[in-house]
Amino acid sequence: MATSNEIKQAEPAARGEAGAERGQYIRISEPEPGIRVLRLNRPEVMNSWNAEMRDELAQAMAELAMSEARVVIVRGDERAFSAGEDVRGMAGLTQGGTKRFRAAARQIHSAFDLVEAIEVPFIAAIEGVAAGGGLELALSCDFRVVGRAARLGLPESNVGLIPGSGGCSRLVRCVGAARAKQIVMLEGMMKAERANELGLVTRLVDAGQAMDGALEMARQLAAKAPLALGMAKLVINTCADVDLETGRRLERIGQSVLKKSADHAEGAQAFIEKRKPRWTGT
Repeated sequence: MATSNEIKQAEPAARGEAGAERGQYIRISEPEPGIRVLRLNRPEVMNSWNAEMRDELAQAMAELAMSEARVVIVRGDERAFSAGEDVRGMAGLTQGGTKRFRAAARQIHSAFDLVEAIEVPFIAAIEGVAAGGGLELALSCDFRVVGRAARLGLPESNVGLIPGSGGCSRLVRCVGAARAKQIVMLEGMMKAERANELGLVTRLVDAGQAMDGALEMARQLAAKAPLALGMAKLVINTCADVDLETGRRLERIGQSVLKKSADHAEGAQAFIEKRKPRWTGT
């Protein structure tokens, strides 16, 4: 059973599925069967985004969507999960006109949307700084495991902007409108405990233990029926945008699909035989 340190040591040899080499700024490894780790790798600038990193993230998401992954952990390093958009590149986007800016925004939005749309659980393992677009990436994940020394925030108003990659839209779904306004307009960069109080954190762990905590959670998830988890994610995410009756209709449709799955038959049989189920994802 791999630890976070063993994963870090193994990452230089990590390759994507089908033998594809990892990118310069986004690295994917598989520490245990079914568990993928997507690592943001631009540590000299606190894993902030540039055009190349956005490209690699989009490619990585497309790869993960077609993979056999059952759980994905997204991580940075000890200093930063991600500080968001590289400020040095923001001026170039603005000078390039609104069309260029919107194209770059669509690129990162598409990648974040895939995190939410891919029917496997995503866990953000957060140490250090998660700011702006970095926190917005974490918000697109299903769970956030946060070390106590981390600092989280959406400080875009300090440079005359708003959180524009889910920091308003996903945040309000996560914590509600009142707290979303508080986080965006008043809180600035928050300590992990404060972020936990405001509902941003799934699991708060000791400093330096976010990756180990995420691995523990990933193992819990990987032990469950993958089709059921994927369907639950799809239905819950969709129900956030529809009325109650439509949501119940989606539940009925989802349940009817799962009722016909081999995994449901296996789960029921394993329950009767008092043994662990052997999931196949079919």
